[in-house]
Amino acid sequence: MPSRSILIVTLLLSATPALAQGRPSTVAMSCAQTVRLVNAQGAIVLGTGGQTYDRFVRDRSFCEPTEIARRAFRPTRDNPSCLIGYTCYEPSRDDWLGSDF
Repeated sequence: MPSRSILIVTLLLSATPALAQGRPSTVAMSCAQTVRLVNAQGAIVLGTGGQTYDRFVRDRSFCEPTEIARRAFRPTRDNPSCLIGYTCYEPSRDDWLGSDF
């Protein structure tokens, strides 16, 4: 069955470039490009510099029912603090609605 082994190796190697491409990064795009991407996708995981990343959403409808959306400011190529969308999180008792939403 050497041909089966070759087929498996070939399939694994053909998937490698897709894995190596990584995710889009906010620091590589302009603020407007990043906002358009989040709005177009609805929910997307973006790199935010180095090895950091987060999931960003267009609005609360992309969060779990018990989560709320918080404004997400991240660095982009042309803006160190661009409002690119929202992040979802589970609120705690210490959260005051209206402080950063």
